[in-house]
Amino acid sequence: MQQNNGIDKSQMISFAVLCLVLFGFMFYFQNKQSKEEQLKAQEQKIEQVKNAVKQTQASNINPNVTPGAIQTARLNSKELNLEFSSLGGQVSKVQLSEYKAYNHKTDNADLPLYLIDKKNSNYGFQFKDKTGKVINTKDLVFTPAANGNTLTMTANYNGAVIEFIYTLLPKYTLDFKVRTKGLAAVTSDNKADFIWDYSVRNLEKGRAQEQSHSEFSYAFNNYKDYDYDGRTEMNEEKETLNWIGVKQQFFSSVIEAKNGFTQSKGNQEAIEEGEYLKKLNFEGFVQMTGSELNQDFTWYFMPLDLPLLKSYDKNFDEILPLGWSFIGWMNRGFFMPMYNIIAEWGLTAGWVIFLMTIIVKLILSPIMYKQHKLSAMMKVIRPEIDEVNAKLKDADPMKKQQATMEIYRKAGVNQMAGCLPALVQIPIFYALFRFFPNFIDLRGKGFWFAKDLTAYDDLIKLPFKIPFLGDHLSVFALACTIVILIYTVMTSGNMQQPQQEGMPNMKVLMYIFPITFLFFLNTSASGLSWYYFVSNAINILIILVIKYVILDEKKIHAQIQANKEKPKAEGKFQKRMREMMEKAQEQQKYQESQKNKKK
Repeated sequence: MQQNNGIDKSQMISFAVLCLVLFGFMFYFQNKQSKEEQLKAQEQKIEQVKNAVKQTQASNINPNVTPGAIQTARLNSKELNLEFSSLGGQVSKVQLSEYKAYNHKTDNADLPLYLIDKKNSNYGFQFKDKTGKVINTKDLVFTPAANGNTLTMTANYNGAVIEFIYTLLPKYTLDFKVRTKGLAAVTSDNKADFIWDYSVRNLEKGRAQEQSHSEFSYAFNNYKDYDYDGRTEMNEEKETLNWIGVKQQFFSSVIEAKNGFTQSKGNQEAIEEGEYLKKLNFEGFVQMTGSELNQDFTWYFMPLDLPLLKSYDKNFDEILPLGWSFIGWMNRGFFMPMYNIIAEWGLTAGWVIFLMTIIVKLILSPIMYKQHKLSAMMKVIRPEIDEVNAKLKDADPMKKQQATMEIYRKAGVNQMAGCLPALVQIPIFYALFRFFPNFIDLRGKGFWFAKDLTAYDDLIKLPFKIPFLGDHLSVFALACTIVILIYTVMTSGNMQQPQQEGMPNMKVLMYIFPITFLFFLNTSASGLSWYYFVSNAINILIILVIKYVILDEKKIHAQIQANKEKPKAEGKFQKRMREMMEKAQEQQKYQESQKNKKK
């Protein structure tokens, strides 16, 4: 009787106990967290009073301008609270009033969310006067005049009048018109250089994750084509950009030029710590007519919400990094709609993900069933394979492999069928890797001890940093690693080990994989870890049900014996493998005969 290499009833009980312990552990810390949040809420009120927003002193902005010369003006809507500085006539503060930023002190998203504040954005138009002196509008002092939702900023330079006309519109939009009069008497230039310096503010919990998502994004070819650049430099000198934006994990600041930016270039530099994540600099030219600068622009300070981005019809939806081609289609056409439909039932985000996992598993269940049936069949014929390996112990490895494949062929076992589930799940994994940290509907949604499913949970804090792991341990990542390890133990029992010397032990490699997975998941979105915890726990239950309820090893053995009696046609893959092995054997025999002749 062949020894059972799978999991017995005592192991089933152990697995059930482990799951209960994990769920109990999660509920315990959920209650603990609620008490901590009440205390933090009281501390937060005190902290907000202490950290009231201070007015920026003009002497800190430009030492050449007296403090009294700087004025501020405001435009407000339901979505945006904007402040403008008369120095440069530019937007100096942008608050998205419907969103909150993460507070490292309270470990909660309870701060006002500013995309622009404390001089992290600086822009202006640069040209030369007729003496060759470089003039930049960001250095000029403008006079503000408000009328309803429109603000006109006016500056004078050597008799020329420069107007910046801002109009606050719905949908996170700020219309921006530039008008000049008499500029032709000052300059002979036919184009102005738009220069924008922007430092990305840290708004989310996962710094490394948010930093990796911060980059240039832009459209060209009449809004039809989109590109992005997260590297050190960007260079699009041959294209006319319709808009250029600085993308963050969930928000973006974009300026659209109605007649486009030409000869565009930029660079970016990561900031390792502090309030900012990256420093980006952009430079592009806009046309001047008769040395007058009369151009229309639009600013967008917007959340990266897919329906909102699509509504602009400017290819903004490409800013969301949901994956290329089929991967992006899965997120846009399957995972996002499925999440929204289930969320309408009133469930919390964590349970929505739980049901999503079950639905995906049901869809993949026919493939999973075939995989586990194949595993059971391989287990039944394992004694015959061991017998062949024992008989051909001293034979050529190629001959052993041929004998093994002959057993598979006669039994009707197609080894390649076991690769199909893995191939199917690779695009799903990558799609979810893109989905969880970029789906704004999950932002700030907590579940158990994870306060934000788009960031890691750090319930277990370490007093030191571990390379590639950080200064914390994610409980969701640990739980996911444990179930992957259990699943690996259960599925690797029937794996045939390589007979050739020097070949690595595949079982050992498979056991190492879950451990390396911990390093990957520990700083990733906790929603992703929770999904794969549930997914692999379901895999384990499926194996147990198939093993003890659905599949009968005696029947499988009888089926295999019946298959052996029938003439079995070779499959294309099996035929190709046999032909390759035969050629390899002939080549080996030829090489040996040549060596004997030389002797």
